[in-house]
Amino acid sequence: MQKILLLLLSSLTILLADKPSAKVVYDLTTKNQKTFERKILKAIVANKAYYESKLKELEVTVVIHGGAYRYFTIDPSKTEYKTDKALLADYANLKKRIKSMHEIYGVEFLICEAGMKKHGLKAKDIMSYVKIIPNSIIGLIDKQNEGYAYIPVNDQ
Repeated sequence: MQKILLLLLSSLTILLADKPSAKVVYDLTTKNQKTFERKILKAIVANKAYYESKLKELEVTVVIHGGAYRYFTIDPSKTEYKTDKALLADYANLKKRIKSMHEIYGVEFLICEAGMKKHGLKAKDIMSYVKIIPNSIIGLIDKQNEGYAYIPVNDQ
């Protein structure tokens, strides 16, 4: 039984190794919670499932700036977002869903340090698994030069 399992696992590894992974970088600037949920939280899961069904991996990075900082703070009630009632009402749920994106789906989150300063945010205010980068443009340039497809998620 173990030999059969090992053979199946080896075969699957060979199949996956033959197919290069797909890569996408989301340029996340939206402050609209419904857009964030639809185009990030739901879409990434659906896209990951699609590529898995094709025995292909999807590498996902989200570059955070603009109005999107609000979703990645440890406690928005202690930031300039304290008046966003919709965010505060659903934040515990959003926080869990965002964390699962990182832990379960391997999504890499990069946040713009230049913009953090403009919004009065410090590293201690941001979720621990979100990597702080000097600015969003550098993150987007680097990912696109690594072959990531570019997808904007904004308020327009």
